Amino acid sequence: MNLQNLKPAKGSTKKKKVIGRGAGSGHGGTSTRGHKGAKSRSGYSKKIGFEGGQMPLQRRIPKFGFKNINRVEYKAINLSDIQHLFEKKSITEFDVLVFSENGLCSKNALIKVLANGVLSAKVEVKAAAFSQKAIESIESQGGKTEII
Repeated sequence: MNLQNLKPAKGSTKKKKVIGRGAGSGHGGTSTRGHKGAKSRSGYSKKIGFEGGQMPLQRRIPKFGFKNINRVEYKAINLSDIQHLFEKKSITEFDVLVFSENGLCSKNALIKVLANGVLSAKVEVKAAAFSQKAIESIESQGGKTEII
């Protein structure tokens, strides 16, 4: 077997259909497009979502809801996460940079500290928002909370 002997497997390649080259080709005349209508014309392309004149799906289905442009999206971080970082890396001051370095959020996320879990360490936490219980829990251990 040489490079000049190589050829594709039988039946794996097909010849391109030659259209519009006269009656003898079997695909002359209308060039397999049929008679008249938009699909027989050059430059035809159907609109996205066009369903042959039937009312399209995006117009049949009722609209609902809205997107509040004033919504502030917070990344929630629990007291259990703070406790875990304290135990693992003995960090006492927490801010956005510390949380992002430890993979809890992105560096420009707004953080809200929530009171899920138990905190038994004296820590200083800086975040965009705190739940009332989280503030009580941090300050009962002698820590500080600061809203940035």
